[in-house]
Amino acid sequence: MRQTSENILKCFATVFTVAILFISCKDNYQRVGEEAVKPIFPQGVAQNLTLTYTETPKEMKNEDEADSKIIAVLTSPAYEDFDNQIFKFRTFPKGLQVDFFDDKNQKSVITADYGIVYSQTNLIDLQGNVVVESHDGKRLEAPQMFFDRSNNWIFTEEAFTYINPEDGSVMDGEGMDFNRDRSYFKAHKTYGLMTIKEKELDD
Repeated sequence: MRQTSENILKCFATVFTVAILFISCKDNYQRVGEEAVKPIFPQGVAQNLTLTYTETPKEMKNEDEADSKIIAVLTSPAYEDFDNQIFKFRTFPKGLQVDFFDDKNQKSVITADYGIVYSQTNLIDLQGNVVVESHDGKRLEAPQMFFDRSNNWIFTEEAFTYINPEDGSVMDGEGMDFNRDRSYFKAHKTYGLMTIKEKELDD
């Protein structure tokens, strides 16, 4: 009987010791860098996407009929919607192309390797081989550009190249901003080659 009591006490002691070991084992590892970032997942995914943006000349009511005008067409092989996050955004991880149409229905094209649309600020971040080509052949190239949709304003702080086939000029620079119809254009720092055509003087 005494031996049985000793066995029970030993079992209790063993269980108690193991329990203390398990309780004392806490994960005190401080996660930093990429380990500290919680993974996020999109609420929606689409492939081979085409979005058409239209506008009407005046505000429409419930039963009004009016002709709408296409102002832009966006195409992309992949689209991810992260509007389920606190700071909402959407991505185009495999690139995108946007065709813009002006009041005369003339098309300008913007292409990029990657794009992010920030839903709450109406800002589009275009990254990687960004090219803006207007209907008259003028071409702007930069590694990154931002498009403020609320103000129709395009800007970058990166190096850029602007090619104008009309006068044969090639302008390089760093930092620039302009409005969508290019009636205002400001380059922060420029350097490059410009060809100036001289007029012949009559004798």
